[in-house]
Amino acid sequence: MANIGLLIAGGSGARMHQNIPKQFLTVNERPVIVYTLEVFQRHPEIDTIAVVCIEGWESVLWAYANQFNISKLKYVVPGGKNGQDSIRNGVFELEKHFASDDIVLIHDAIRPMVSNEIISDCIRVTREKGNATTVIPCAEAMMQTEDGEVSVGSYPRDRLLRTQTPQGFPIGKICDLHRRALKEGITNSVASCTLMIELGEQVYFSAGSEKNIKLTTVEDIDIFKALLVTKRSEWLKD
Repeated sequence: MANIGLLIAGGSGARMHQNIPKQFLTVNERPVIVYTLEVFQRHPEIDTIAVVCIEGWESVLWAYANQFNISKLKYVVPGGKNGQDSIRNGVFELEKHFASDDIVLIHDAIRPMVSNEIISDCIRVTREKGNATTVIPCAEAMMQTEDGEVSVGSYPRDRLLRTQTPQGFPIGKICDLHRRALKEGITNSVASCTLMIELGEQVYFSAGSEKNIKLTTVEDIDIFKALLVTKRSEWLKD
């Protein structure tokens, strides 16, 4: 059975306020998407990489793949008008080339600090349980509000998890979910795991990391740069 990494790079990154899409911003002489591609390229369990790419940047992506030796990249698919559209475009393309029980790991291209361990655990849980969403515990106190200015209560953080990517599925399963969503008029679910919930499915969890950050703002780029130059002290326990 094959494992495919599907990187979602279809967004324009409006919140970053830059002139080029955030996944193609250069950090330390390397585009963000290349860092992400390299993790999947090096992972021994990943057989193939596909990318859903923002329109007009496909040739740039292929050029980077050639320059940085991303030999597992086999498919580049056009992005859609939102995230759900882009993911659907990607999984429908993979369905043409792979078996229904092959595993796809859907991952944000702008999460370049994803680790081998995160990918491995997502594959493991997907194979054991039928799907996997990467999560981390919620460490902060969670407040409820209706207007963004004043609290209307709090929510116990031990009942909350923060989702990340990758999110893993058998290709046949995720394609069927997207077909059901189209029939039911669900068109803008924010993630594959929320689409699962909206369609009445159970979501299983795999282990993420605080370092697996999503580069959404300029401040996130600063954090990413810091993570690139820091290494954990040898005396710190896991």
